[in-house]
Amino acid sequence: MIEIERKFLVKDDSYKESAFTQNHIAQGYLSSAPARTVRVRIKGKKGFLTIKGISNTSGLSRFEWEKEISISDAEKLLLLCEKGAIDKTRFEIKVGSHIFEVDEFHGENQGLVVAEIELNSEEEFFEKPAWLDKEVTGDSRYYNSYLSTSPFRNW
Repeated sequence: MIEIERKFLVKDDSYKESAFTQNHIAQGYLSSAPARTVRVRIKGKKGFLTIKGISNTSGLSRFEWEKEISISDAEKLLLLCEKGAIDKTRFEIKVGSHIFEVDEFHGENQGLVVAEIELNSEEEFFEKPAWLDKEVTGDSRYYNSYLSTSPFRNW
C-alpha cells in the first residue's frame, strides 16, 4: 500500500479541544535505514509491526505495510530495537472530512509537536485548521526514525 501523507508543525495546543482520541505511543526501530524502516509500536493497548519504504522525491508518498501484533510480542520486539525509543502522545482531530494525527513528543524530543494528515492523492484538497504551522513534508528530520537517533532537543 502507498501512504500519502503531509506533515506540519503545530502553533499551539488548541487542537486538544477538538481531539476525539488520545493515546500514548511507545515505539522503536528494528531498522532505521531510510530505504526500509522497520518499526515496532505500542499504541494504547495494541501492538503493531510496520515496514516503510523510502519516500518519493516530493516526500509525500511511500510504501507502508502494517500488521497488528500482540502487546506481548511488541514488548519483546521493543527490547531488540536500536537505541533511541520514541515516546509520544497522539491526538486525533477531525477537520472537515479528514483526520489529523497530532503527535506531542516526550523525552528526548520534548517540545516537538507535529501534525500529519493522510490523503488519497498528492493533490487532494483538505481544510487547514488555524493551529497548523509550517509544512515539513519531505523534511527527513521530522521522521520518527530520524528523531530516534537525532533527538529534537539536540538540534
